[in-house]
Amino acid sequence: MLSTLIAFLGACTLIAASPGPSTVLIIKRSLHSRRAGFLTVLGNETGVFVWGVVAAFGLTALLAASEPAYDVMRIVGAVVLVGFGIQALRQARRAKGESEDGGREDTEPSGWASYRGGLLLNLANPKAAVFALSFLPQFVPRGAPHLPTMVGLAALWAVYEVGYYGLYVWFVDRLGTVLSRSGVRRRLEQISGGVLLLLGVRLALES
Repeated sequence: MLSTLIAFLGACTLIAASPGPSTVLIIKRSLHSRRAGFLTVLGNETGVFVWGVVAAFGLTALLAASEPAYDVMRIVGAVVLVGFGIQALRQARRAKGESEDGGREDTEPSGWASYRGGLLLNLANPKAAVFALSFLPQFVPRGAPHLPTMVGLAALWAVYEVGYYGLYVWFVDRLGTVLSRSGVRRRLEQISGGVLLLLGVRLALES
């Protein structure tokens, strides 16, 4: 059991370390404040847990088996990603204009907006659903009750990633002096917006 747990946490680390839309959004929100970044993490991990529970009940198998359902969710996910990307690019452009005018650059998103953004980005990603279906069952010990074990693993996965991505939020916060400079922050907003936009387009074009 201990070896399985160690292997599971190691796999969770590799998954979290792989760059993706959630990582980009978490870093982007962390540029505003540690609170915004951490609430985005909580929203994202709520989505991770939800998909884990859905996988435990076998419902994501229906999504994986139905091409029309998967395609609909894929397009929705692409729209969400493109929306976040455009939003980031607009914020960068607005910050540039306000900086040139000597005004306030931007405002911090509300706590609910940060949490909702992380949750929406994860739930709108069909890959996250299918991945949970293929990932979690590998670590269910032989003879263990399937449903409660899968739900427990999903909860552990989400809690572990809260700690992992919390390090990202902490690191961005520690670099606050450098990142608070208008030019640096605006450039990072542009990069994150561009990455999210490209990820959305790629998801939309995938078969």
